[in-house]
Amino acid sequence: MNDNLKKYSKTKRACYLGFVTQAIVANFTPLLFIAFHREYGIPIANLALIPAVFYVVQLLTDFLCAKYKNIDYRKSIIVSEITSALGLAGMAFIPSLSPTPLVGILICVCIYAIGSGLIEVLCSPIIEACPFSNKEEMMSLLHSFYCWGAVGVIIGSTLFFTLFGLDNWRILACLWALIPLYNIINFSTCPIEPIVQDSEGMSMSQLIRNRLFWIYLILMIAAGASESSMAQWTSAFAEASLGVDKSIGDLAGPCGFAFFMGLGRLWYGKKGQNMDLSTYMTIAGIVCFAAYLTASLAPVPLIAFIGCMMSGLAVSIMWPGSISLTSARIPRGGTALFALLALAGDAGGTLGPSLVGLGTQNSDNNIQSGLLAASIFPVILVICLFLIRSKRTKLSMGQ
Repeated sequence: MNDNLKKYSKTKRACYLGFVTQAIVANFTPLLFIAFHREYGIPIANLALIPAVFYVVQLLTDFLCAKYKNIDYRKSIIVSEITSALGLAGMAFIPSLSPTPLVGILICVCIYAIGSGLIEVLCSPIIEACPFSNKEEMMSLLHSFYCWGAVGVIIGSTLFFTLFGLDNWRILACLWALIPLYNIINFSTCPIEPIVQDSEGMSMSQLIRNRLFWIYLILMIAAGASESSMAQWTSAFAEASLGVDKSIGDLAGPCGFAFFMGLGRLWYGKKGQNMDLSTYMTIAGIVCFAAYLTASLAPVPLIAFIGCMMSGLAVSIMWPGSISLTSARIPRGGTALFALLALAGDAGGTLGPSLVGLGTQNSDNNIQSGLLAASIFPVILVICLFLIRSKRTKLSMGQ
């Protein structure tokens, strides 16, 4: 059995680097906004199109994966690495060759957003299908690599720009593209098992008719919103509350949040085998709610910022835990299940930060008020978990 599991170590490595790739494409381009503004004369307000287009294309990719359940996992995951590498490397050349640089940038964003969406949909079921006994811990460990990738790309890019200057960003874009290029080899040669046989997997329409599935879908939306609401606003929060400049805000905010989130996922991946996942997620949801209240209501800026970081620990289990709970309860869900969960998580990742922005705007640009509005999401998550446990209890009693 050990020899059988050993051959899947390459599969794990490929999926780990897949999530690192997703972190690179999601976090690198926003670090270039100032460079785009200086070199191409693109107004800062117009640059907001970049993350918007990224998430829209990623959502469309999730939806298409859910619609077509007979997906060749190996070919599709290799395509994810190719498009991620092309999008990153293309960023160094296509905008300069385009009559409208912003259009060139958005073309590259669309290309690597397809890769990011495929990674998000496919890496989790690839790991789930491997014959590991500790599925929940493996899922948490897998998703921790997105966090380490985010930390690495923010710190690595900041260090590169400090040493070589922001003007050399094209070189760095090509360097980051080497990671998905290398990972093509891993995914081409590693063992990949189907999560379920194509004939046994549920279709999107079958899943939608399953009433229990909707609870898990809302759970996933709440998980995505709880994570992204804080993740996308910590830099602005650090700048506004602590009075630091943007570079320090990026390091102290998103980088610090990603570090604590990765730490939480790594810890559960190593120590979580003796814990009930649903109970652990409920505790995490309560702690997350408390962290949001601390961040939004604490009168001392440093204490409020500590609340932001502690929310990173609390949300760490939410996304991978929601996937593990759902796949265990709906084992025939197949690719459609994982694609719809990714779609729900991304929808929450869009809804949460938007609510923070709306709350901030309606309170004279007070970010803490915006974060207070987003504290509803960990509450929704806890309610969903309560409903799931209640249904599980009724089933075990034969009701």
